[in-house]
Amino acid sequence: MPDLAATCVVGDIHGCGAALDELLALVEDRAESFVFLGDYIDRGPDSKGVIDRLLAFRARHPRTVFLMGNHEMMLLEYLQGHDEDFFLNAGGSETLASYGISPEAGPEEVAAQLPAAHLDFLNELPILWEDQHGFYVHAGLEPGVHPSRQTAACCLWIRDEFIRSMHRFDKPVIFGHTVFKKPLVQRNKIGIDTGAVYGGRLTALLLPEKEFVSVQTARQSEPPEIFGDQNGLFQGRAIGLTVSKLLRFFR
Repeated sequence: MPDLAATCVVGDIHGCGAALDELLALVEDRAESFVFLGDYIDRGPDSKGVIDRLLAFRARHPRTVFLMGNHEMMLLEYLQGHDEDFFLNAGGSETLASYGISPEAGPEEVAAQLPAAHLDFLNELPILWEDQHGFYVHAGLEPGVHPSRQTAACCLWIRDEFIRSMHRFDKPVIFGHTVFKKPLVQRNKIGIDTGAVYGGRLTALLLPEKEFVSVQTARQSEPPEIFGDQNGLFQGRAIGLTVSKLLRFFR
C-alpha cells in the first residue's frame, strides 16, 4: 500500500452527490486528513444527500474539516429572513427541493423542516483553515492582509483581486469558488473548483504531492453567463471586481 498523503482537499460539490461518491471512493484511503472547501449545496440535485454523505464521512474520518462556502452562508442568511430571492435564484430552490421543501414555504418553515444535524453542520463551518502545507479557504485571501485579519466577506466571495495577485503568503492558498477548466497551479495559490455542477469535473488535491484526482460529471446547471479568459477562467472579472470593491465595507 502506498504512503498516505498528509492532506486531501476537495473542491466545490454543489449538490453533485453521485460525483462525490465516485471521488471519495478514489481518495478516502489515500490521506491522513481531509479538507472540504465549501459550496456543498445549491444548483445540483442532491444537496441533502451531499450533507448526509459528508457527515457519514466525518464519522469514519475524524480528521476532517469542512469549510464554509458562500452558498452555505447564503442559506444561513436566508434562514434569518435576509436576501431570500438571492438564495433561491442562486440554486437555493434546488437545495430546498432536495429536502422535499417548496421554495414558497418561507424561511421559518424551511428552518423547521431541515434536519437538526444539518443545521448544526452549517452553523459550525469555519471560514479558514491551515496546516503545514497551506491555507485553505473557499474563495481566497485579501492580498497583503495577514490571515488572522481576513474578513468573512473576502474569504467567501473574493475573485480577481486574489486570483490575479502575485502576493505570496507564508504558505500556498488552496481555494475553490472560481471555476477553472483545469486546476489553477501557481507558486502562491492552487484553485481546484473545476466546475462539477456545470458538467466539468469534481477535483481533489493530495498534499504535499500536489497530485490531482478528479471525476467527470454530468451537467446539472447552466454555466455562468460571464465566461473567462485565456487562462481558462470560467467566472469572470465583472463579478470579481464588484465584490472586491465591496470588501472595504466589511473591515
